[in-house]
Amino acid sequence: MSHNQRNPVLLVHGLYNTVNKFNTMTNYLTNLGWSVHCFNLQPNNGDGHLDILAEQVNHYINNNFEPNQPLDLIGFSMGGIITRYYLQRLGGIDRVHRYISISAPNNGTLTAYALSRPGIKQMRPNSQFLQDLNKDIHETLSHLNVTIIWTPYDLMIFPAHSSKINLGTEIKLPVFSHEWMVRDTRLLNILSQSLSQPVTMVKKSLNTR
Repeated sequence: MSHNQRNPVLLVHGLYNTVNKFNTMTNYLTNLGWSVHCFNLQPNNGDGHLDILAEQVNHYINNNFEPNQPLDLIGFSMGGIITRYYLQRLGGIDRVHRYISISAPNNGTLTAYALSRPGIKQMRPNSQFLQDLNKDIHETLSHLNVTIIWTPYDLMIFPAHSSKINLGTEIKLPVFSHEWMVRDTRLLNILSQSLSQPVTMVKKSLNTR
């Protein structure tokens, strides 16, 4: 795939993170020719509901890309749930070609019981928020090129297999820390391969919406 055929890539970070979390990933993908974008979610500490944070993703995309510009989306940890809400509930499905989820609590995490902040409570297993997202996940996300990456050694997403959604390509990567995932060299190589894959589904023309 030539550089001018590559979609821009938007990275969405997790709890307590900032764009600095993606420094290694941004440099890696930029050096390979991708146009990489990221921004700081506000607030990043769980005080904000995840659906409101997803509106920030929608706002960033609408203000930084032309309406007919497709893009690829990568969500890490909490950012994986925020990006899913954008895709499944805010029309992102019509703009995104490739979606990569990294160590996201797709089925909740028991660590979310440690704090009662609104956004963290939404990441508890069987929360109303996750039940709503998961009820039509296959119907909505099957239209994308989806890659799910997780580590069995994750202690932040617990149990670790909560990251699995049995959709698209699933990659279990033995990284020994949740936080190390976004800079693991094996993961970075997987990202470049996944972002280079041809889009298998015919997308609706964005110009005719």
